[in-house]
Amino acid sequence: MSKPTISISEALPVNKQFHAFKFDQNSKNRCFPDVLERLVRGPFGTLLRMDSAYRPRRTCMSVPASSERFLAKARELAVDEVMLDLEDSVAPTAKDTARDLAVGALKAGGWDGRLVAVRINGASTPWAYKDVIAVVEGAPGTVDSLVLPKVTSPSAVSWLDVLLGQAEQVAGLPPGAIGIEAQIEDAAGLAAVEAIAAASRRLVSLVFGPADFMASIGMRSLTVGGQPAGYDFDAHHYPLMRMLVAARANGLQAIDGPYARIQDTEGLRKTSAGVAALGYDGKWVLHPAQVPVVNEAFTPAVEEYWRALAILAAYDRATSLDRRGAVMLGDEMIDEASRKMALVLAAKGAAAGLPGPPEPAA
Repeated sequence: MSKPTISISEALPVNKQFHAFKFDQNSKNRCFPDVLERLVRGPFGTLLRMDSAYRPRRTCMSVPASSERFLAKARELAVDEVMLDLEDSVAPTAKDTARDLAVGALKAGGWDGRLVAVRINGASTPWAYKDVIAVVEGAPGTVDSLVLPKVTSPSAVSWLDVLLGQAEQVAGLPPGAIGIEAQIEDAAGLAAVEAIAAASRRLVSLVFGPADFMASIGMRSLTVGGQPAGYDFDAHHYPLMRMLVAARANGLQAIDGPYARIQDTEGLRKTSAGVAALGYDGKWVLHPAQVPVVNEAFTPAVEEYWRALAILAAYDRATSLDRRGAVMLGDEMIDEASRKMALVLAAKGAAAGLPGPPEPAA
């Protein structure tokens, strides 16, 4: 028996709710539409642990918390996440000042719906616990997540989970209000990445730290995020793919680290496109000039987004109304595997605020 056929033009208006999509780019509660959530929440699993509130992290701007000028500038940038850094970009003698400036910036607000994170110092440093207490209790309710650097084992994540729970109680925040982003920066962290990714329900992402990782394995390159001379392949493919698999297995986002050659736009575009193609959710940026390049790389083309919506709508109708597990959409057969691929792209497109498909002709 031949497969039933649905044209793309027929599939797009299958669910009229697709044409009611409204996206507020400044909304702190931006997420993909209810109808897409229903399709994602089918009988075959979910896209991400928190799929009903998927928040894009296409561009994650790292801002030295010790610089008042950079903190002020960050409020003007079209990034999905602003990360106030208390770690590597702050000198040891400036840690206390940077912490105070970060708390002041958080309390001042003005982040306009962006995700706000703070990278604390590593769990083994004398500054880490002070960072957590100062941020959570000093500016309660202003931070979405803490970035924990140099994670080499699940124990560091567990430590932060417990401390956050205590600080949230003192600050009057609901349990689990603040997420954790675990930064994998060396060989030990990569070797334990599967256990790290499963260490806490607070985890929202794994972040690749290329500079320290390159140093830890002795990679012969002095460019953060660059490729070593004499190696004809992508030297970062293995750690990136292993981290991605660990992240997805635990419902987490996967974020690539920065590309340090600020003036090398083509190099940035190439590396961003590569990790986006793998399935990464976003990338850290270090300079305002990098923002539009990275945003573009991690935003699906609107035509691809519409195609994904058409696949989801056609498959939903085929399974719920026609009781079919496969259907022709245009010249392509779609089935459950197609649905899984489409919902990933559709969720990212909706979360990024792409417009819904046009109204069908009357």
